[in-house]
Amino acid sequence: MPGCAGEESVSSKDSSSSSSELRRPAAPTLTPQQSGTLNRLQAVSPVNAKVVWASGVGGTFALTTDGGAHWRSRVVPGAANLQFRDVEGVSEKVAYLLSAGVGTDSRIYKTEDGGDTWTLQFQNEDPNGFYDCFAFFTSRRGITMADAVNGRFPIIRTVDGRRWKDIGNNLPAAQDGEAAFAASGTCIATQGEKRAWIGTGGAAKARIIATTDGGDSWKAFETPVVQGTGSSGILTVAFRDARHGILGAGELAAPDQFTDNVARSSDGGRTWRLGSHTPFPGATFGLAYASGRARDDDDDEDNRGNRFARRASVELGRLGLEPLDGMIRRAEARRQLSARHVPGSE
Repeated sequence: MPGCAGEESVSSKDSSSSSSELRRPAAPTLTPQQSGTLNRLQAVSPVNAKVVWASGVGGTFALTTDGGAHWRSRVVPGAANLQFRDVEGVSEKVAYLLSAGVGTDSRIYKTEDGGDTWTLQFQNEDPNGFYDCFAFFTSRRGITMADAVNGRFPIIRTVDGRRWKDIGNNLPAAQDGEAAFAASGTCIATQGEKRAWIGTGGAAKARIIATTDGGDSWKAFETPVVQGTGSSGILTVAFRDARHGILGAGELAAPDQFTDNVARSSDGGRTWRLGSHTPFPGATFGLAYASGRARDDDDDEDNRGNRFARRASVELGRLGLEPLDGMIRRAEARRQLSARHVPGSE
């Protein structure tokens, strides 16, 4: 009869609503905040609920110490032409900045006085080098990822928070053109004091390169995401514990197409299975796990993991990124460089 569908009992509605709430976590609330700069911000690093660092183009960094109610943005002296694609906040006073760029534009700075002064800790001298992102195990132990040069990843590591040493010989050989994407500073993830995962692309295979001993040794694992061109592969990776991780990928040359751009692992990154692609086309640029509800089994991850991936990529991946044509040009430049520098030819 007309209207009968609307005569469902209140208790039935409540039961259905409760069941739905158990199955689906609440959507995040996005609140705009004034950063204090017109420069594009590309990376963010929360220390706690109050202290958060951000960084971006034009040598810009931003800091809030009251949860975002007020931000102060400044430019690192002598770095106005640099793009700070990654930032690692340690405390209200201590932070690291990574600028991504060709040759000497790839640098690492550190402040220990809340951004009033910055010390240049590392500057790349290889004219073909390009550093993409970094991640830290502790306040003094971190690893920085770099695009391959001559079949080798010249990644660097610090164990004292001051000096950086090349540990590229610890990694597997790179494929032709293999590199990372410096979109949001999330191409490498750490967990605990020993585990790290790097996502790659720009080559025949998009791989996860992982360490369980702090960078002394690494193993490479294949993934099922979109890959095989100089502008495709893994852009972002995150792990919530030693076993469970998620990665985001894409084809930068096809921003209007849906691709296999989400995958998950439940064995520490050794194997990956595709998840549903994001509800928007193009690449997934940034992922981050939000704490709050523990998930202890794979079924729960299957139910919630994809929704999480979609939200995280919307929140991080659509906020102030390198212009897409610029990323594609850099991917093509990497491919041409790889073609010129065949390992063993020099």
